[in-house]
Amino acid sequence: MNLKKLTSLLLVFMMGAAIISPKGYANEGDPGLANDSSSAILIERDTGQVLFDKNSHEKLPPASMTKIMTMLLIMEALDEGRLKMDEKVRASEYAASMGGSQIFLEPGEEMTVEQLLKGIAIGSGNDASVAMAERIGGSEEAFVKMMNDKLKELGLKSTVFKNTTGLPVDGHYSSAYDMAMMAKELLKYEKITKFTGTYEDYLREDSDKKFWLVNTNKLVRFYPGVDGLKTGFTNEAKYCLTATAEKDGMRAIAVVFGAPTSKARNAQVTKMLDYAFSQYQTHPMFKKGHPLGKAAISKGDKKTINAVTSESVSLLTKKGADVKDVKQKITLNKSLKAPVEKGDRVGTLKLVKDGKTLAETPLVADAKVEKASWWVLYKRSFGMFTRAGNQQ
Repeated sequence: MNLKKLTSLLLVFMMGAAIISPKGYANEGDPGLANDSSSAILIERDTGQVLFDKNSHEKLPPASMTKIMTMLLIMEALDEGRLKMDEKVRASEYAASMGGSQIFLEPGEEMTVEQLLKGIAIGSGNDASVAMAERIGGSEEAFVKMMNDKLKELGLKSTVFKNTTGLPVDGHYSSAYDMAMMAKELLKYEKITKFTGTYEDYLREDSDKKFWLVNTNKLVRFYPGVDGLKTGFTNEAKYCLTATAEKDGMRAIAVVFGAPTSKARNAQVTKMLDYAFSQYQTHPMFKKGHPLGKAAISKGDKKTINAVTSESVSLLTKKGADVKDVKQKITLNKSLKAPVEKGDRVGTLKLVKDGKTLAETPLVADAKVEKASWWVLYKRSFGMFTRAGNQQ
C-alpha cells in the first residue's frame, strides 16, 4: 500500500455510541470524592479523560510526588540509551547529605541505576534521587532545568520544580492536574511499574549493611491492581498521593493533595479508583509501538521509518456502553529530514466520530535514522538518472 493511500486511510471500528467528549465526565454531578483533600483529580490513562476534578489546577507543594518527574527523566534516558540499568553510579558528598526519606548512601558508595531506581520508587530516597540527577544532568541544578524544560514540552503550566526530591523550598509547587499528566507520561514506560508496584525489596543484600525497602504507597499491597506511583508528605504539603491501578484493561490515575492523614489519603484514593472502575470502561485500540505506516525520510541512511504509536490508544465510555462508526485518520509528516532520533514525532493518529476528534496521539519513529553519506546519496541519484534514461 503506498504512502498516499495509507495517509488517507479511514478504518471503521465497530465499537459504541456513548463516547466521551474531550471535556470528559468531570462535570456530571458530585460523586462525593476527595472531601478531605485540598485538591484532587481522577483520569483514565490512555485517553487522559478527566473523570473527577476538585481544584485540580491549584498550585500546592507536591512533596515527594516530585519524584514522578525525576523517574520520568530516568526512564527517558534509559529508553534513549543514555543510561543502562547495570551502570554503576557513585554517590557524591552532596547526594549522601540529603535528609528526609533516604536509603543512607555513603559518600563515594556505588550502586547500579536499577538499585537507585528501586530506592527512589519504593523507598522515596532523596539521596538516590540526587545521585541519579547528578549522573544524568551533571549536577542537580542542571537536572532541575531538565525537569522544568520537560514541563514546558508537556504544556504543564501550574508546576515549577526547584529540586529533584520535593523537600520544602520556596517556589516549588505543582497541581493535581499537572501531576496526573506527568504520571500519564511516566506510564508510557511500562517497565516503571516493576519498581513502583513492588511492595518490599532489599538493597546491599550481600553485605552487612542490608537495607529493607518498604513501599511508602501501602495501596500497592492492599488495593488489587495498584502498581504505583508515588506518595508525598511534608508538614506543609500534608499527605499526598499519585496512584495508578489497572483493572479489566483500564488504567486509572488518581491524585490527592493535602489530605490530613495517611489513612484519609489512602481512603480517598481507594474511593476514587472504585468510582473509576465501577462507572467506566476502555476500548483498547492500539498498544504502544503499534506500526501505522512508513514515513519518508530525505537524505537519510534509510528512505523510510516505521511510524508507531507513542503510547497505548483507547476509547473511553460509560460502563456497558457500545460505540460505532469511529474512524481512524493517519497523517504522516511529509518534510522529514535526517537525522531522525528514535521517538521523534513523525505523524499523528486521530480517532474521529461525526467530525469530532475523540482521541489524538503522536506517531513516532521506531528507530534512529542517520544522515546518508555522500556516496549513498550519489548512488541514489545515479540510480534515478539510470531509471530515467531507461524510460526514454
